[in-house]
Amino acid sequence: MCMVGNQRKQLTEKGVCDYDYLNDILFFKVKNREYERSIEMDRFIIDIDNENFIVGIQILNASELFELKKELLRKICKWQFQASINENKLEFKLIFQAVYRNKIIEPRPIIIEELTETLPDSRVVCSVS
Repeated sequence: MCMVGNQRKQLTEKGVCDYDYLNDILFFKVKNREYERSIEMDRFIIDIDNENFIVGIQILNASELFELKKELLRKICKWQFQASINENKLEFKLIFQAVYRNKIIEPRPIIIEELTETLPDSRVVCSVS
C-alpha cells in the first residue's frame, strides 16, 4: 500500500529477515521492492527504492548494539520494523522475538538518527511473512 496526498507517504508490506553471524549484521528487507541506492551511517546501512521509501536496513554489530548474544539473533521468529522519516530524521522501531532456553526474548529498540541525505517524510511498516 502506498499513500500520498496531505498525509506523508506510507508503505505497509511483508518482509524478510536475515542474520549474518560471522559479520554480526542483522538485515531486514521489504519483499518485492528493489533498492536503488544505499545510505551509510555509523551503525546502519539503509536501502532506498526509487520512490524514496526505506526498503531495507542493515544493522552493523547488531549483538553489541542490542546487547544480545549472537546465537539469539540467529533465532528470530517474529519481527516487525517501522521506519519513519520526519524532518530528515530517521526513527527506526524494531520489535522481534527469539527463543532462548524455552524463554521468549522480545527486545523493542527505538533508534533515532539524523540523515546525511535529504529524504521526503514517509513511513514504512514491514513484518515477517
